[in-house]
Amino acid sequence: MPRRVLTGRVTSDKMDKTVTVLVDRRVMHPLYKKFIRRSKKYAAHDEANVCQVGDLVRIEECPPISKRKAWLVIERNGAPIQGGGVIAKAAASAQASSAQASAEGAPA
Repeated sequence: MPRRVLTGRVTSDKMDKTVTVLVDRRVMHPLYKKFIRRSKKYAAHDEANVCQVGDLVRIEECPPISKRKAWLVIERNGAPIQGGGVIAKAAASAQASSAQASAEGAPA
């Protein structure tokens, strides 16, 4: 199953290796058919502490890191995050192994 990827703005970077990301989405009201803005805050892991308040980031679902934190910052202002830590390296190796397995299974 693919991991969810969301885009939002950093609203707080006061914690160590953690940022709070506000994700906005638009949903249609079931009766009045008007689009309504809904937002939710997520705690995301920022291994290198590079994200600052106001940055546009992409976060990806990952195994729980702590009680509230199960998201990983993968992109900041359009540029991928370098050295995302143990979790990012594990995810990258898993993607590489799945790509290699699919390449081996395909006829040449």
